[in-house]
Amino acid sequence: MVDLRNKLSLQHFISPIVTGFILTFLLVVQSCENSYTPKPRGYFKIVLPERNYKHFDNGICPFTFDYPAYGVINRDTVFLDTIPDNPCWFNITFPSLNGNLYLSYKELSGATTLQQLSEDAHKLTFKHTIKADFIEENILETPNNVYGIYYEVGGNAASAVQFFVTDSTKHFLRGSLYFYNTPNADSIAPVVNFIKPDIIKLISTLKWEEPVP
Repeated sequence: MVDLRNKLSLQHFISPIVTGFILTFLLVVQSCENSYTPKPRGYFKIVLPERNYKHFDNGICPFTFDYPAYGVINRDTVFLDTIPDNPCWFNITFPSLNGNLYLSYKELSGATTLQQLSEDAHKLTFKHTIKADFIEENILETPNNVYGIYYEVGGNAASAVQFFVTDSTKHFLRGSLYFYNTPNADSIAPVVNFIKPDIIKLISTLKWEEPVP
């Protein structure tokens, strides 16, 4: 015959211990969860290149300028799945920064007016309004007969910098900066801020030249 009194007394003895352990465990877990502080999102450290410049003058395009030595000039052979209509459409690629400055040149003529090209450049820039926090326009003017507008695009827009310059009578050059990664203002901000002065340098040193025949 089983002594139920001993069995019951043992159950009554164990139950408070188990219950106490479970309650203590839950309190510890809850305490750990409450004290957990998520770490801020981090980004890979970006090593910025030295700031030196090269001179662009290929004898074909009707302009010259200085550009950063960490950039590589490549002829733009395909633009929007079509062959560019001008040999002076090219890219300045920044391999170490995973970016690209697209440059496209057009000669002003009866069919291609300054007003038309300026409006097109404005529309292309403001297509980024959906993702942009702001778009700031700055008037450009240099002693080299160079006039235009420099657009600074904030937020997670695909292009952080756009610009166009002209002599108002014959030449029109448009530029746009893009990166080969998902747009994120926080992660690419150091790179954008590094490249901006070099884009300004390109514009400030730009000179219209007649190509050598």
